[in-house]
Amino acid sequence: MRVQKTVKWMTGAAILAATAILSGQGQSSPQTPNRNGTIFRATTNFVTTDVIVRDKDGKFIPGLKASDFTVYEDDVPQKLVLFRPIIGGRPDAINTLLPNAPAPAAEGLILPKPRPATDSSGRIFIIFIDERHFTALDTPKVRALLRQIRDELVHDNDLVGFVSTGTSSVAVNPQYDFGHRRFNEVIEKIVGMAQKPDDYINEAWFEGTEGPVGLRQAMSQAFITAYDMVQQLSAIVDRRKSFIYVSNGYTLDPFTNARFKRIQETYEEGEVPNADAGDSSSGNSDTPRQSELTPDDPLADPFYRQRTQWKESELLAELAELTREAKRANVVFYPMDARGLITGMDASMQNKVDYQDMRRFIDTQADSLKVLGEETGGFATVGTNNFKGALERIDAETSDSYTIGYTSSNPDPFKIRRTIRIEVSRPGATLIYRPDYTIPRPKR
Repeated sequence: MRVQKTVKWMTGAAILAATAILSGQGQSSPQTPNRNGTIFRATTNFVTTDVIVRDKDGKFIPGLKASDFTVYEDDVPQKLVLFRPIIGGRPDAINTLLPNAPAPAAEGLILPKPRPATDSSGRIFIIFIDERHFTALDTPKVRALLRQIRDELVHDNDLVGFVSTGTSSVAVNPQYDFGHRRFNEVIEKIVGMAQKPDDYINEAWFEGTEGPVGLRQAMSQAFITAYDMVQQLSAIVDRRKSFIYVSNGYTLDPFTNARFKRIQETYEEGEVPNADAGDSSSGNSDTPRQSELTPDDPLADPFYRQRTQWKESELLAELAELTREAKRANVVFYPMDARGLITGMDASMQNKVDYQDMRRFIDTQADSLKVLGEETGGFATVGTNNFKGALERIDAETSDSYTIGYTSSNPDPFKIRRTIRIEVSRPGATLIYRPDYTIPRPKR
């Protein structure tokens, strides 16, 4: 994913005062070239993760100490240098940095000396509102969901920030929001701007062999914005960082069969729109039919359907890049689809889209949100109207946990994916944490 900085606000004083800052992946000085003249550089990675420990009844186990935990990276024991209980959404004032842990000597890692906490803030929530991926008709549902998030999830001692991807241009620094004044202002600004489902079919003429025009741009803008926020959150290591991701989800190939059928019908009827004028004309004897297609027309490509269908692989690549960065930054995603349970097809779509096409559209959108949640240690709320239950679960998961950190003992820059295994000295305990992370690929 090519990342452009679009919003910069995570370096404000409110955040810096709330946390001790630790640098991320660093590189040591160049090593001696090998016999082939290749120079390898060793990397040092500081890794943090949140661990939820529950007993056999599913209740959180408080009072654990750093000595109760054993952490392995690729089955190699690691030494903890950061341990902090998060109880009731607030980090414990003690044990931020283990007092007996020696300062890491490896180059590339900057570990500041412990200092007294200057802020008693609890969790950090980023409310990400993807206006480009819900329609104007969905706006009332999105606003209702945001009110539920405001009332049932965010506490007074939480830092909450907002960012949107649409014309509302919301970008609010993470800060306390007593009385929900900022939250209310954001809710009133939000307006969906995605195309309606039938627009993808009615405007099929103007798409190329890569699918509907503008769909990829809207998706990329959403992922670039989210990626940028995650990168900025990586500087915070001793707070629970949660991304509430409000969106309908993603697909790069909506209603494949219906779009292809509509293009076919238009060419057969001789009603091809004037792409330059942006409108259509009918009954024009000069309009090219299917036998007179130009190279730029979608149907001139015999592999049109295969090419558009394969675009979903690009969506998977974008999702993979965003989730990798979230794992590195220890940010948990909780995607939420405000549409809730979709039981039937809109009346305007019944004669245009078959059930299989509609089902695939909805399932692909839902699956994209599930990937964001499950791959980062959270979960997606899709296909359900039980938002209250989902918010209660998010509240529970983000209120009580242990934040632990270690300096990876693996200096190999080519070991990109690393697995994490955590054990605790409590028989029968269940642990919830992210099981792996990746490091940036080294530059040769």
